[in-house]
Amino acid sequence: MGLACGIVGLPNVGKSTLFNSLSSAKAEAANYPFCTIEPNVGVVLVPDARLEELAKIVKPERVLPATINFVDIAGLVRGASKGEGLGNQFLAHIREVDAVMQVVRCFEDPNVVHVENRVDPVADVQTITTELCLKDLDTVQKRADRARKNIKVGGKAGELEKRAAEVCDVLSKHLDEGRPARLFAAFAGDDDVAQQVIREMQLLTSKPTFYVANVDEASVADPAKNKHFQAIKAFADAEGSKVVPICAAIEAQISELDPADRPEFLASVGLEEPGLNVLARTAFELLGLITYFTAGEKEVRAWTIHRGDRAPQAAGVIHTDFEKGFIKAEVMWWQDFVTLGGESKAREKGKLAIEGKEYVVRDGDVVHFRFNV
Repeated sequence: MGLACGIVGLPNVGKSTLFNSLSSAKAEAANYPFCTIEPNVGVVLVPDARLEELAKIVKPERVLPATINFVDIAGLVRGASKGEGLGNQFLAHIREVDAVMQVVRCFEDPNVVHVENRVDPVADVQTITTELCLKDLDTVQKRADRARKNIKVGGKAGELEKRAAEVCDVLSKHLDEGRPARLFAAFAGDDDVAQQVIREMQLLTSKPTFYVANVDEASVADPAKNKHFQAIKAFADAEGSKVVPICAAIEAQISELDPADRPEFLASVGLEEPGLNVLARTAFELLGLITYFTAGEKEVRAWTIHRGDRAPQAAGVIHTDFEKGFIKAEVMWWQDFVTLGGESKAREKGKLAIEGKEYVVRDGDVVHFRFNV
């Protein structure tokens, strides 16, 4: 599907180290600001135990999990909204991603320089959010000016522009207080005009966002003991956002190990699975994505769609011809497929349903599409 999550944060909080662990694309990681200038893009596999269970039944030639793109973006500094540091490039790259993952530093290390000479994850988030809000404020004020000019058109169009100006004025005050547009959008609720105005402006702070707390090795097994993690967790909870604790240094070690050696290492540091697995799933969920499966002798594959997509849209992810010529979908629940031992057994037991164009595909459906072009 090509959806991307941008990794952002102040310089030297562990963004590139984390990215190197997430992806086979190796971003440069070093102890100085602006080490990352051009964004690095990595395609990351989304772990899914259901896929493995399906593969055990079908025994295909290959297994293809769902993926998500992560983009490592240059570190931001105070004044980025006015072009300070690499502000213009940073803001342009954020505009191109679908969701934002803010990495904050939750570890003490005198050997790793912090751009503002302190360890305060909440202040880090506020610095980034303020710069994004200032850029959005400029966008909103320009839209308000345009709306006020267009009010004199009159009629329904004029009324809509009048409402747009009102929305922009309230949103401007919201942003001026350092609060992201996504929180305003939630407050606007069912106000269709307000939601439309916000969508049209494509504001940086409208993007779905979650936080990654980069903790030290000592607190990775129990991050609640880390005072910096406690602070960012309380902040995230207050605004209804998710925060994922992770130790980038440990994840870098895990990524270098042979898969067979990873369980023993994970146990030694008190982890059940790599933190990166949680990270990938969190980004996937944040983007409102779900997975359905196709299962055949050649491949068992996870396909990515948006929650709420109907059968023809889901078919179109495989090929546009599938959507254009959609006839029907043969659907099985993945657990029935596994428990009964495959499609033929599921069909015999009445666990295979024939669905039409209005069927909303579920997360975990195993689907075979019939089409004609």
